[in-house]
Amino acid sequence: MMRLISLLSLFICQCSIAQNPFIKSIYTADPSAHVWSDGRLYVYPSHDIDPARGCDLMDRYHVFSTADMVNWRDEGEILNASQVSWGRKEGGFMWAPDCAYKNGTYYFYFPHPSGTEWNKTWKIGVATSKKPASDFTPGGFIEGLSGNAMIDPSVFIDTDGKAYFYYGGGSKCQGGRLKDNMTEIDGAMQNMEGLVDFHEAAWVFKRKGVYYLTYADNTPGQNQLRYATSSSPLGPWTHHGVFLGKTGCDTNHGSVVEYKGKWYMFYHNQSLSNTGKGNLRSICVDELHFDADGSIQLVEQTKTGVSAIITKKAAAPNGTKYEAESAATGGGTSIANGATASGGKYISNLKTPDAYVEFANVNGGKKGGRATINIQHAGAAYGRVKLFVNGVDYSLLNLLSTGNATAFTGRASLTVKLNAGKSNTIRLVGVNSDVQVDYVSVNLLD
Repeated sequence: MMRLISLLSLFICQCSIAQNPFIKSIYTADPSAHVWSDGRLYVYPSHDIDPARGCDLMDRYHVFSTADMVNWRDEGEILNASQVSWGRKEGGFMWAPDCAYKNGTYYFYFPHPSGTEWNKTWKIGVATSKKPASDFTPGGFIEGLSGNAMIDPSVFIDTDGKAYFYYGGGSKCQGGRLKDNMTEIDGAMQNMEGLVDFHEAAWVFKRKGVYYLTYADNTPGQNQLRYATSSSPLGPWTHHGVFLGKTGCDTNHGSVVEYKGKWYMFYHNQSLSNTGKGNLRSICVDELHFDADGSIQLVEQTKTGVSAIITKKAAAPNGTKYEAESAATGGGTSIANGATASGGKYISNLKTPDAYVEFANVNGGKKGGRATINIQHAGAAYGRVKLFVNGVDYSLLNLLSTGNATAFTGRASLTVKLNAGKSNTIRLVGVNSDVQVDYVSVNLLD
């Protein structure tokens, strides 16, 4: 009877987890959503660094993708400040990005300062790849753009194949044509006329022949998202008002995309971190609806997110499980018996920065490459661990409460790079929180 009650409590806890925010393992913001030819929807966000301090620490762009709007895959890190040769020597300040595809190449656009005096030295960098979410090579930056407070690049490719570049900050929004090489402006940038109370976060999309420009306004404390329309991708624009209200944090940034017959609004809030200082944001998605005249209805921000799109059932991932009893422990951690754990044992007392658990001989396959590390865990309260793979510090991961210390229904995931063969190590280090780890699994992506 006690076993039945325990299993029931696990089921209830698992089913009560909200879909929004839809990325929970790390903090993310400024989602840029696109649908590519492989039929998946990809989101290119920025990454808030824990502990909260502000926007100066932001780094390590990850990409996430889905085929059904509910099951999201971390595609891994595609760029960080240390790879940008022309960038600010102190790093950080990698803010809202965007991505575009043309003539067989994916172009990743990102704002980053070139000097210590960051707000006067902004540049828009470009990295390229033949794949949508890996193998990006950083290059130079778009010449001739203003370095003063102009951020948030956005690229729109029209139905005739012409590409347009937008960016803005400090209450100024500009747009212009991109040359076919996607790295140079064709002619002069133009002020986007007709926008009301523009702050930042420009995004352009097209629906039924009408161009829409969405952006964040200057509402004190919590920006809102407004939109304007035009018959031309460069305006002039007609302002229509707010379509996404305050989200609970002092910034607002979104993107709009159509996927499999529905329109979606991506944005961020701070409901996961629930912090009142600094920025620890998380990306969300809700449906976007239009009136008959093309007006955008006010977006209903939900905790449940969007419903799944029915797709062909995907094959189960080829994952390898590493049970608790195979790990080395230290700093006060121990391996305990537990009836609700997968192998009957789990790792306890992963509480402090001295506490760790390490899995050795992790198999990276014949070639190595991207692999998703999944941490199956339990905890009566919110916890965090730091993930090291082959000695590399990847990130702090959020381990959300599962209701009690033996409900092993939690899963935190991050995609990293493994070496070929069985010489890889995965180490989890405590961060002043009490979490229990059931096992770690590894799914090879490449």
